[in-house]
Formats: sequence, structure tokens, C-alpha cells
Amino acid sequence: MLGHTPVLLEEVMKFLDPKPGGRFIDATLGAGGHTRAILERTAPDGRVLAIDQDELALAGARESLQSFGSRLIMEHSNFKNIAPLAAGHGFLEVEGVLADIGISSMMVDDPSRGFSFMREGPLDMRMDRTQDLTAADVVNTYAEKEIADILYTYGEERRSRPIARSIVRARPLRLTTDLTRAIERVMGGPRGRIHPATRTFQALRIFVNGELSSLESFLDSSMTVIRSGGRLVVITFHSLEDRIVKQKFRTPPVPGRVLTKKVVVATEEEVRRNPRARSAKLRAWEKS
Repeated sequence: MLGHTPVLLEEVMKFLDPKPGGRFIDATLGAGGHTRAILERTAPDGRVLAIDQDELALAGARESLQSFGSRLIMEHSNFKNIAPLAAGHGFLEVEGVLADIGISSMMVDDPSRGFSFMREGPLDMRMDRTQDLTAADVVNTYAEKEIADILYTYGEERRSRPIARSIVRARPLRLTTDLTRAIERVMGGPRGRIHPATRTFQALRIFVNGELSSLESFLDSSMTVIRSGGRLVVITFHSLEDRIVKQKFRTPPVPGRVLTKKVVVATEEEVRRNPRARSAKLRAWEKS
């Protein structure tokens, strides 16, 4: 956990504006950097309900944030379940909700999770390892057209059909390197800043974890647990997610107003310190 840098921390704090005694929900705990900042600013008796679907992230945060004691409640769940979790823990009518929905660097850096084409590991890609479906199931058992549709829809991959064909011909694929080789047979090797496997890996990860449908459910539910004047802050890392957030903030299921007329991005200084912040986009909304 040491050295973890939460993305857009100053901007998140500006929009959430945590005050002593406040109650907040961090719907994507991760390494706990944002939650720590909220707990520090809401001392002595503010509380945070923190949710994460990765049991390893929860274990790490439980250790690094143990000094906050009962002021922090943690739940192993998908953030789409925010409403029943908030009700169960007395966190209705909260001051604010935060979601940083980029994949955590801890997951990417762990070869056993299978998220990265830069590291050899099993084709897993599950954020919640208690679920059944893995990336290996998709590439080895789905029809060629289904795979092509997944790559095009969730990765915006223009060469989805020849890549899907190459994947089917390469079966069985067990490792991330097997998948990368199948992609490179179509796309060629690495060149420029974006690796040719980037969009395919993104698409499979989003599909396996149901990320876009979970985001839509989360946005609808989170707006119901915030009090009047409370705020919802969402950080996304690619255009598919940002589009959903932008649209939902414009036409919310409950009355409210968009606080970010233009999307907020990291400063050049933050990107220098934390390259992961380069693609981060923040939007904020306030309930009427």
C-alpha cells in the first residue's frame, strides 16, 4: 500500500468537500487513498462505508486503514449494490459518494489476475474471483462472431473480426501471452504508445466483469442514497464509461445539477508524478 497515489485527490476533495462528522461512501475502495483522505477530513467522528469487489484490495486496505477503527466499514461487493449496502449500514442520506472506476494498479501488476498483456499469467480477468466467468471461458468457448462483437462493442476495436478469427484458430488459449500472440498475428507487434493488444484486453475485461451495466446500475442507485445537497463524484478512464456518466448526469433519475460543465482532468504536474492519471476524467453531480 505504501507509495499508492490516489488519482485526482485534490479535485475529489474539492467536490466532495468532506467536513467533520460527515458520512460518505467510497464505492471503489481499491488501495484506500481516497477513503483515507475523507476520514482525515471528517475527523473526529465522520464515517465512511467502503465497497470493493476485490477481496485482496479489502485485505490490504483493512491493514493500512486500521487506525480509523469503527469509523470505517468495509464491504466485499460490486458497487452496483450500493443501495442495499447503504441501507443495511445506516448510510442513507449521505453527504457524498465517490467512485474511481479504473482498474487498480494492484490488479494489473499481479500476473495471476491475467489483466495485463505485459505479464504472463492465466487468462482470468475477474475483479471478483468468486464469480464463475473468466476471460479463458470467453476466448475458448464463445463463437467467433460473439468474440468479434465483444471486441468491437467494449474495446472499439476496428479489426475485431480478424482478431476473433485468430483467437478461435489459436485455441486452446490458457495464458495472457497466448492471447497476445493471437492478436499480434493480425495487428503486428508493439509500435507507438498503444500496444496492439490494448483494446482486446480492455474489451474482455469489461465484458467478463459486466462493467458497463454495473456502472449504470450504480449511478441510478447512488443518486438515491445521497441527501439533498449531497454530491456524487465519478472518475472514469475510458470513453465508454465517461459517455455513460455524462449522459446519466444530464438526465438523472432524481432532480440534481451537473457541477462539472467541462470534464476535469489531471494537471501536467500530477501526470508527471502519476502517469496513470493521464486518462482519468472526473465528473461531479449535486442532488437537488
